[in-house]
Amino acid sequence: MIEKELISSLKLGEEPAFKSLVENYQDRVYYSVLNILHNAEEAEDTTQETFIQVFESIKGFKEESSLATWIYRIAVRKALEKIRKQKNRKRINAIVPWWMPSEEKSIDAAYLNPGISIENKEKASIILKAISQLPNNQRIAFTLIRVQGMKHEEVSEIMQLSIKAIESLLSRARENLKSKLNFYYNS
Repeated sequence: MIEKELISSLKLGEEPAFKSLVENYQDRVYYSVLNILHNAEEAEDTTQETFIQVFESIKGFKEESSLATWIYRIAVRKALEKIRKQKNRKRINAIVPWWMPSEEKSIDAAYLNPGISIENKEKASIILKAISQLPNNQRIAFTLIRVQGMKHEEVSEIMQLSIKAIESLLSRARENLKSKLNFYYNS
């Protein structure tokens, strides 16, 4: 089904079209948010929330970007909301630890990603941990371009930033990662 037909069917609320959409984008959205959140449960929740949002908002989709870009934009926004909530929960926990139990991170994202070979899981774990410490916009730009393999133009649309801004975020992310990983590569 070509994109225009799929969008028309989705706007009409046709269930097979929505099923097709989820089948085509579910894994890509899941791995994108997993690489941002580094938590399998949060990535699953975010993926579901993304498709719920797509279903609820498709009638308002103006088709100014591709359907994939629009879906990724929703997914990234949902992932950022999760990150903000986690930070707020950590702050509250630090202030009144008895009020809110601490949360454990899920199994390392490197071990959940089928694209990483078994012998590279340890290295990937170290790199993913360093990526998770980047500022949000750097982390998202780096993840979408270097980990997911998206083009600068697509990430520019998803993040709603200029290509120059994306290149700058990517450059700063690389510099930050070099300094964070310097110990591992020089020892």
